[in-house]
Amino acid sequence: MAAFLAGGTYMKAVSADVDYDSLRRFSQVLDIVEQYYVEEVKQPELIDGALKGMLQGLDPHSAMMDKDEFKQMQETNVGKFSGIGVEITTLNGIVTVVTPIEDTPAYKAGILAGDQILSIDGKFTDQMTLSEAATLMRGKKGTELTLLILHKNSNSPVTVKLKRDDIPYHTVKVKELENGYFWVRLTRFSENTFSDLRKEIDEAMKKSELKGIVLDMRNNPGGLVESAINIADMFLEEGVIMSMKGRDGNEELEYKAQKQKDDIKAPLVVLVNAGSASASEIVAGALCDQERALIVGEKTFGKGSVQNVIPLPDGTGLKLTVALYYTPSGKSIQAEGIVPDFEVLWESPRKAEDNFSVREKDLTRHLESDRAKKNAQSVQNIESKELLENDNQLRVALQLVKSLPTIQKIK
Repeated sequence: MAAFLAGGTYMKAVSADVDYDSLRRFSQVLDIVEQYYVEEVKQPELIDGALKGMLQGLDPHSAMMDKDEFKQMQETNVGKFSGIGVEITTLNGIVTVVTPIEDTPAYKAGILAGDQILSIDGKFTDQMTLSEAATLMRGKKGTELTLLILHKNSNSPVTVKLKRDDIPYHTVKVKELENGYFWVRLTRFSENTFSDLRKEIDEAMKKSELKGIVLDMRNNPGGLVESAINIADMFLEEGVIMSMKGRDGNEELEYKAQKQKDDIKAPLVVLVNAGSASASEIVAGALCDQERALIVGEKTFGKGSVQNVIPLPDGTGLKLTVALYYTPSGKSIQAEGIVPDFEVLWESPRKAEDNFSVREKDLTRHLESDRAKKNAQSVQNIESKELLENDNQLRVALQLVKSLPTIQKIK
């Protein structure tokens, strides 16, 4: 069974004239290399290399995966794997970070979207496929990894040492920012993201009247199309969510919203940035075109292609770009991205005081004061306040969602 990334299938049987001259040439080159290359190379290795090269030459997202790589791909989609937590692509032949995944070693080490990964444990990445680079960065929890990183807008690379860790399974966070106004953070679109989001929002609605939501998909690299469609449908009662077109432009697969009794009707603002890609752009594009939400932040990544993951009989797998997707207005965001309604550039949070001090409350296993015990409920309010103080984009989004009914009338 094939699964969409960015399932179901979107495959079409194609009969084409066989180019026997090209096949004969391939066979001749294979035979020459096998016989005369300076070192002995087994035929299966040569064929595997040829297949990887063929897929790599198509686009940055198509790939031939060996058994380990295919297994890792499956683990990623269900949210269970160990590594450093970066989503990568290739730009001008260089392995480049699309986004670090929140609360992972890469994120904590300060690796950012746009950073170039020049080498992994001393192995240069300029000739690597994305699958090969991803495989090298994964591994057993606690093992060390050294990257040579060229930060965006920097002239000299730096060495970054990391320890692999379990990549967070949960892709949903919900926090009440003010009475009735909630921050909903999606870090990825995996198999469980929709059900987790539904559960979290239902729990939030039991505590407070739902007055508005800030849907935060900044640095969300995407994932499964089905998950994105289901989440967009939570906020839409009707209309097109997205469509896909394959090689023949007249063949179109369209997804529409269905009215449900638990549809969320509260005012909605969507936060995006350059690290918001693929499935994130599907959700943002649908909510924007349907005039269901205001899009706030920065222009998105611009990955408007859809990949099919196809298992092969020998346990390997093929990830193949099979279609482009389009927003409800018929716009393709491939290499274009989604432009926000309100552009708000990220401002680094204020730096902490230079002097360093430790207080009793900072010590491990310190005794709680009576006041702390009585006011445990205030902890979330403090966390929400700190979250807003350190995030200018979120502050703007909250103010907009509180004013959204008025803004919608003006539009």
